[in-house]
Amino acid sequence: MATIDQAGSRRREAHDWLARLTSGQATVADAEAAKLWCSQSPAHAEAFAEATLLWDTLQPVARKLAEQGADALLGKPRSGLAGPRMGRRALLGGALAASAAAAAYLTVRPPFELWPSLSDLAADYRTGTGERRTVAIDGISVELNTRSSLSVLPANGATRRLELVAGEAVFATGDVGASPLMLVAGGGQIGASEAKFDVRCDSTEVSVICLRGSIQVDYRSRQTTLQERQQIVYGTDGLGSAAAIDPAVATAWRDGRLVFHDTPLSQVVDEVNRYRRGRIILMNAALGRRPVQVTLPLDRTDELMVLLREAYGVAITTLPGGIVILT
Repeated sequence: MATIDQAGSRRREAHDWLARLTSGQATVADAEAAKLWCSQSPAHAEAFAEATLLWDTLQPVARKLAEQGADALLGKPRSGLAGPRMGRRALLGGALAASAAAAAYLTVRPPFELWPSLSDLAADYRTGTGERRTVAIDGISVELNTRSSLSVLPANGATRRLELVAGEAVFATGDVGASPLMLVAGGGQIGASEAKFDVRCDSTEVSVICLRGSIQVDYRSRQTTLQERQQIVYGTDGLGSAAAIDPAVATAWRDGRLVFHDTPLSQVVDEVNRYRRGRIILMNAALGRRPVQVTLPLDRTDELMVLLREAYGVAITTLPGGIVILT
């Protein structure tokens, strides 16, 4: 029993350390103390690593609960592909009704999004950390970037309707005569026909880039037409103005790269965190404002730490579970 109690205590302490390090108020002393705590024993390091990778195990459990809960509520196996979005959400609702514990975990985003939200799990298509995926939906090609969720909505006549729940994707409609697309993202709508465009949906804003043709962006009763090589952002500050952009840089992820030109380190860190497990934590505001110029392969994002240490003299503390602290 003592061993079980000790293991439980280590897990709680590991989560406490994560909460402290990601609070925005952590100090260099906190980073060193966390590293010391992890070094006490292999069991401590393992507890910390398990905490940072919790979402890896929670996702399949949640899906299993969804299937079991829905079967119990409906009294029959899962339905087929008709109405995929409603079917999945019904299944998820069944899981939550069957398990209050699952509801408590799945409705909250813990530090650095260790597990998916309810809306993410309810989506028809999802990608995990570092994963990219291309799907075809009724003649529309969709390239999903890392940590992205997409749902299929009921069509409106000939218009196909999709929802980018979270993350980033490139959408390409067909040639002349193909069905038009209406994409819902972050409270706005993007209409396209014979076009190609990139949409990124973060927690507070949505970025839209026209890559080919032209698209219509509608947000809070305001509309604008976006032409090729133009970007617009909408969110809490309303609908912005169209601006010229280099799509080769903005969508370099499609070629397996991240490209930064004189980008503040804080923004570089935020972007790299989307593609790797664990978390890079920047604890120096002045350092975060320092411009960085670098191109990183998506499968080798940790090369950023080598660059920061050798070229910028940044002090780096590495913890289990992919946690890296920059000071």
